[in-house]
Amino acid sequence: MAAFGGKVQDIVVGDLLMRLQAPNSDTRTTRGVRLAYAWLRDRGQFPADAPGTLRHTKNRSGQVSPAELVDRYHLRCQPIRDLIVDYLTERQPTLDYNYLKRLSSMLASQFWGDLEQHHPGINSLHLPTETSAAWKARLATKTVRKKQRDGTIIEISEPRSGTPAVKMAVRAFYLDIAQWALEEPERWGRWAAPIPINEAECSVKKLVSRQKSKSDQRTRERLPVLPALVRVADRRLKEAKARLDALHAAPLGSTFTALGETFTSPKATSRADGQPVAARDARGRRRDLGTEEKRAFWAWATIEILRHTGIRIEELRELSHHSIISYRLPSGEIVPLLQIAPSKTDQERLLLISPELADVLSAVISRVRDATGAVPAIPNYDQHERIWNAPMPLLFQWTVGHESRPIAEMTIRESLNETLEASGITDNSGEPLVFQPHDFRRIFITDAILNGLPPHIAQVIAGHGNINTTMGYTAIYTAEAIEAHRAFIARRRNLRPAEEYRAVTPDEWQEFLAHFERRKLALGECGRAYGTDCIHEHACVRCPVLIVDLHEKPRLVEIRENLKDRIAEAEREGWLGEVEGLSVSLAAAEEKISQLESREEKKKAPVFLGIPHLGELAVRTVDARGGAAVISAEGNEASA
Repeated sequence: MAAFGGKVQDIVVGDLLMRLQAPNSDTRTTRGVRLAYAWLRDRGQFPADAPGTLRHTKNRSGQVSPAELVDRYHLRCQPIRDLIVDYLTERQPTLDYNYLKRLSSMLASQFWGDLEQHHPGINSLHLPTETSAAWKARLATKTVRKKQRDGTIIEISEPRSGTPAVKMAVRAFYLDIAQWALEEPERWGRWAAPIPINEAECSVKKLVSRQKSKSDQRTRERLPVLPALVRVADRRLKEAKARLDALHAAPLGSTFTALGETFTSPKATSRADGQPVAARDARGRRRDLGTEEKRAFWAWATIEILRHTGIRIEELRELSHHSIISYRLPSGEIVPLLQIAPSKTDQERLLLISPELADVLSAVISRVRDATGAVPAIPNYDQHERIWNAPMPLLFQWTVGHESRPIAEMTIRESLNETLEASGITDNSGEPLVFQPHDFRRIFITDAILNGLPPHIAQVIAGHGNINTTMGYTAIYTAEAIEAHRAFIARRRNLRPAEEYRAVTPDEWQEFLAHFERRKLALGECGRAYGTDCIHEHACVRCPVLIVDLHEKPRLVEIRENLKDRIAEAEREGWLGEVEGLSVSLAAAEEKISQLESREEKKKAPVFLGIPHLGELAVRTVDARGGAAVISAEGNEASA
């Protein structure tokens, strides 16, 4: 007003933008301009299409056209560039903006941009076999730079997880053009070409199976520790509130103690309410106790709402005061419901508010009310759709610099991580356990089905379009398999003698263990069955059930040489009976040595699988009547 004249009502959005982008503007000036913009916007001075805030103006530029999305990748072939733009424009009405942006990246960058980079001059969708094969090979892997312990950086190739999605997008691109060429040949006909990707290459069965196993393992690790996390979140909130209350109760400039910690309050405060929010601890460090209490509260509220509802994080941030509605049952009873705005599947749904959830929502509403008792209506920027939503009384909001703002998704995640760090919960390997907001959704569905909720009801509550998606979220073993296995075991027990299932006495158990201890020999182990005695009078070298260890071959060779010396001595002395007995032992020792050598040769020799003979082959023929017969190689009909 001092520079250009005029009054307050003459200020337009451009005036504030010019002041915000001035080269001499500092942080304090920027904060003041943004606050002034918020006040003037609340007065209704700006047009309806004015942005909700001047914060993050560079990151919140709104939606751009398909042509602008494609031109980010600077394609050299103008006809193909125009084709991709026309294709995205044709599909735009049926796609959300987030997927449209991703699709433009897959087609313009990962597909055609890669082809132009490695095959200069390419200008046709009709790709040679070697060109498409090379592109698929490059798409399957990515180069990652990793830093070693010695500080050196190496480049390694890793499989690319998003390969199937890109292949499906390119295959759909070719299929759509082929279909549209039949309907509008003058527009799409010249672009129809053979599809370089077959259906089998787009299979994601193995990828889905691995993802399912990984998700189930995450859920099984986090479900048992959820009560501990809830207790820690509640404790952190109470402790943070106790410290902040102690700060507010202490005189300015004084020293106070809260929960065993000593703090010094500031000598003065510039806040309108006169209550400080920061203090110095015993080490002289500044502690923002107000921010600590706010983050602890929203971490507690996030955990409680997510675990009681199973909603997505974007749905959590869009909860408003209008989301809480009531419904009258036919019996006349009124029940509270939570209305979830359409998000991923564009399906609106209603959730029953439990007493525990009602307490959390009541605490949130009480916290965000303004001086008039109403929840402020604030605009919210949708990062996925790149649009500003109409002002709503959002529940997840807080005041920053006299301005009510939505709580950012990153702030919610950071608050959750702070609670996890304070809990000290670790996984099986001893590493800190990490919770993502989506983990609470999987835990909610798993716990609900585990406690008897029908899967089709869980599907409605979760807002899934397919029940298979809901079952994919569950990390439980199917009850049918468990019951069938238990019935099988019961039937098998009924068929066996009852005395086999009697309780074993301690003496019998010790005898059973001692049997295996007595089987250990110098040359290996005795293979006789439990409950049987040695029938060879412990002549182990002669015994056919002796299991000789490969490592004991030198000992067995030594026994053989000793037997030969004893036989020679007995022959010199004329002990013919001794010669006969020792000769039997010598023959048994030599046989066992030959068995060991044969085992060693088999381990070292390659395994020959053999070649099938023609007589082992069979062919399947189908006659004109539709019947099938299996004919062997000799021409004999085996079956029909």
